[in-house]
Amino acid sequence: MNFISRALVLGSLSTLVGCATTKGGTKTPDTTEPTPASLVEHCDDTQKAISKEADAMASPYGIDQHIAKNFPDRRVSWLMTDSAYQKFVVQTGAKNFGRCNDTACYLFAAPSAAIHGAVEKSKTADGKHDPAVLGQALGLPAKNFEGPLRMMTLDLGAQKICTRLPVDADPGVWKCQTPEDTDCFKFGGYTSGGAPEVMVINAPVADTQVAEIP
Repeated sequence: MNFISRALVLGSLSTLVGCATTKGGTKTPDTTEPTPASLVEHCDDTQKAISKEADAMASPYGIDQHIAKNFPDRRVSWLMTDSAYQKFVVQTGAKNFGRCNDTACYLFAAPSAAIHGAVEKSKTADGKHDPAVLGQALGLPAKNFEGPLRMMTLDLGAQKICTRLPVDADPGVWKCQTPEDTDCFKFGGYTSGGAPEVMVINAPVADTQVAEIP
């Protein structure tokens, strides 16, 4: 086929494609949702390197797939006892949530829908919450949720927060000692109780919604 003939064929094909996507001279609008940017893009070089290693260990399942599957709205929540909140956030005037060292502040967080749903399920007739119900819903010991609580909620996408899979070298990690342990770290983006989790880097106090849970 010579050059001119090939050009005519390609021109005919483009005309057919155009006819299939237009009506009355108007192109059919593209309703495809753009793929959200990876939250790792908001990390510094240190956290990007850790995230890359974590994704390699979890391959072919990495942080982007984990977020898409378990955090579709990119909102996370976590719970603290009110006493811990007062001691580590209010009294210190903390700028970020989590355990901090000279590189960053590290925070384990779960899908907001899961945390909010568990809190709602645990409400009792007297307006308080049942620690046992909350613990069962989140796959963690009931003792973690005794007394008044604070529930934090953060929009990772809107605030452009660095997020990755947790690794066993992260501050605050407590490795499982027995298969029955339920308050310990298990690599792969899920708690030992099976709840999805991510590691949030430098979660800002000022941009986080805080609710009281009696």
